[in-house]
Amino acid sequence: MSEKELFEGFRLAHTMLRVLDLEASLKFYCDILGMKILRRTDYPDGRFTNTFIGYGPENTYPTLELTHNWDQKESYEKGNGWGHLCIETPDVYKACENLSDAGIKITRAPGPMKHGTRVIAFCEDPDGYKVELNEKIQTS
Repeated sequence: MSEKELFEGFRLAHTMLRVLDLEASLKFYCDILGMKILRRTDYPDGRFTNTFIGYGPENTYPTLELTHNWDQKESYEKGNGWGHLCIETPDVYKACENLSDAGIKITRAPGPMKHGTRVIAFCEDPDGYKVELNEKIQTS
């Protein structure tokens, strides 16, 4: 079996983040960054809520799964293996202006990527996760 056949039908489905305040995270990702809530499920026996959000239907677009453990009181440790999420935008400078106006912390001002040509910036979500803003590559 070829490698192509072996992985046919595979796709990146979602990334999961544990969040301390689900409503603050939904405000950040949905109200400010424009994602939509695709589904939200409470698990009373497990005392957690899973909310899937994204820019399009789950069956075709990768999504972000926000897991809120109801009894969690302390912020989560990010670990030293964690990097960041990346969201493409047509204009990183304008996106940072809008985010800053909304009170979002910009941790790396917009500008060219070191050793590269793409324009990038970084901000933080309510839990301190890093979110890269990356200017879309213009295709002809």
